[in-house]
Formats: sequence, structure tokens, C-alpha cells
Amino acid sequence: MTRSRRTAAPMPDSIRQILRAKQHPARAIACPHCGAAPHRPCRNQARTRYMTDPHPGRVTAWATATACCPACQVEPGTPCHLDGRAFPTGHIHPQRETEARETAA
Repeated sequence: MTRSRRTAAPMPDSIRQILRAKQHPARAIACPHCGAAPHRPCRNQARTRYMTDPHPGRVTAWATATACCPACQVEPGTPCHLDGRAFPTGHIHPQRETEARETAA
């Protein structure tokens, strides 16, 4: 007798994030630094060990994708700017990261 493989019902991402083990919410997106897939931990440069905290670039990308910036009033997905010029290398205002953390909690 063969067993049929059941597929689980799809779970919305909002519920999936709540049910995950205690991990940084920035792990919901891929890491631009080490290339770690969404919901996977970042790796060191030699790719031999997993890191406990995400790379700063991953946190920045997550905050840019999910939160509005209270300092420069830009929408999610738009990089922060200062006097009409984008920050170099995709940096963000510290208030935006704080806003993203509060929104995720």
C-alpha cells in the first residue's frame, strides 16, 4: 500500500512570521551581502558558519522595504535621502530602522 503525500494548506506570510522561532524580522528577505535566502540565517564570508544576527545590509534592506521614514518622509521601497540626494550605498536614517522594528513587533 502506498501512502499519498498530503500538501499542507498555504499559510499567509503574516501568520508565518508570528509563528517562527525568535529570529530577527530582517530574515524575511534575502541578504544582499551573503546571498542567504529568505528565512535562512546569514553566513560568514567563507560560508562555513551561520551567523546569529543578520548582516547590517540585510537589516537596511528590510527596513527600506517595510517602513516609511519619519525623517525624510519616503514610502516603503524608496531609499532615504538628504536634501534630495540619496544616501551613499543605500544607508537609511536610524529612525526608519526604529519604525520598522516597531511595525514588526
